[in-house]
Formats: sequence, C-alpha cells, structure tokens
Amino acid sequence: MNMNAQQTIPDPLDELDDAHAAAAFRRLVRHLRHRHDAQNIDLMGLSGFCRNCLADWIVAAGAPLDKGAARELIHGMPADEWKSRYQTEATPEQMTRMKESVAKNAPGH
Repeated sequence: MNMNAQQTIPDPLDELDDAHAAAAFRRLVRHLRHRHDAQNIDLMGLSGFCRNCLADWIVAAGAPLDKGAARELIHGMPADEWKSRYQTEATPEQMTRMKESVAKNAPGH
C-alpha cells in the first residue's frame, strides 16, 4: 500500500439528498430576504460570505444566469434596488472585520 497516496475522507454533506439540500438553501435565501437588517458587510465580517457570494456560487455551479440575474434571485429584487432600500454605509471597522474574515476563507471560496 502506498503510504503517500492521499486519502480522501468522505463528507456526509455529499450524501445529503439534493431535494433536501435545495430546500435548506431556499430557506436560507428566504431568511436572508426577510432579514434586511443583516447587512452584507456584517455577514462578510462574521462568516466570510454574503448574499452576493451565494449568487456568485449559483453561477459558478452552472446555473444559466448572469451575475445580475443571480443576485436578483438571491435578493428577491434587483441588487441595485436592494442596496438603495437596505444597504447602509460600511464603517471602517466593518471593512477591517470583513477583510480579516475573508482572509480565513478556504481557497476558492
């Protein structure tokens, strides 16, 4: 047995049925649509991703949408409209926290 062979550990997430994963994803998106007070900059600062990241990941997964259409899908309205209605100006502290958080992301995220 080759001890240098890289072993892959199965991820139980890959065993989750697509229908259940899709239902959970839709619930997450609807939750974010309801919680306009959860600013993207704060989501980025805490978790390293935001609504726009979700939209980008949909496109990267092969959805037949452009960036704008994917963001509208996630925001529940055109992204520019969401920004004008709900987005507040980011503080320097929020920007710093976001940069520190994003630096912790795994490659490709």
